[in-house]
Amino acid sequence: MRDYIFHLLFVWYPYICLTVFLLGSLIRFDREPYTWRASSSQILRKRQLAWGSNLFHVGILFLLLGHTVGLLTPTSLYTLIITVEQKQLIAVTAGGIAGVICFIGLTLLLHRRLFDLRIRRTSSAMDIAILALLWVQLCLGLLTLPFSIAHKDGAVMLILSHWAQGIVTLNPVDANTLQGLDWPYLVHLVLGMTLFFVFPFSRLVHIWSAPVWYLGRRGYQVVRTRRHLPASRQPAE
Repeated sequence: MRDYIFHLLFVWYPYICLTVFLLGSLIRFDREPYTWRASSSQILRKRQLAWGSNLFHVGILFLLLGHTVGLLTPTSLYTLIITVEQKQLIAVTAGGIAGVICFIGLTLLLHRRLFDLRIRRTSSAMDIAILALLWVQLCLGLLTLPFSIAHKDGAVMLILSHWAQGIVTLNPVDANTLQGLDWPYLVHLVLGMTLFFVFPFSRLVHIWSAPVWYLGRRGYQVVRTRRHLPASRQPAE
């Protein structure tokens, strides 16, 4: 029974989540384009939003990049530069710092969403649920740090990276190889995949519209100043 559950969670479930993630995002963009937004509540409690949003986005972007590079880079490639043990030390240190920054920002955002009556009334159940899921996922990620430090040989990192690379290359590894991992890793993996599953049904879809192209745009930006008009050109009252 245990083998069957692990096979279901770590071989089949990743593909279910990725399918819903991609097709669901495409269908929502095609059928409900006017819901494709972050639904900002910027006019309410601006200072807490500014601190929370900036810290959260800085932390989460670093974590996403770190997880992507860390899990999907072949071992034979990065070991040309550093050892597995060194890579794990870098991941724990950098990931821990980014995780704390993200945790502070996300806690501010969740507190603002839950305890400000006006914001809570304008929030959907999914708005609150996705923040809560991200918060729990982040806590689980931070909880794995002591376990990673205890495994200084990088064996756990190798198991996780081989699993992730197997999913991406459509050549999944035997799910039984994950049975020896501590429970925070396993729950962190399952909840992480679940976030991909609920992605198309939440405000997270605005990630697809991140204006990365803006960094390389051509042309000048037109800026209109707010200078006072001469008396002769003042509009009539």
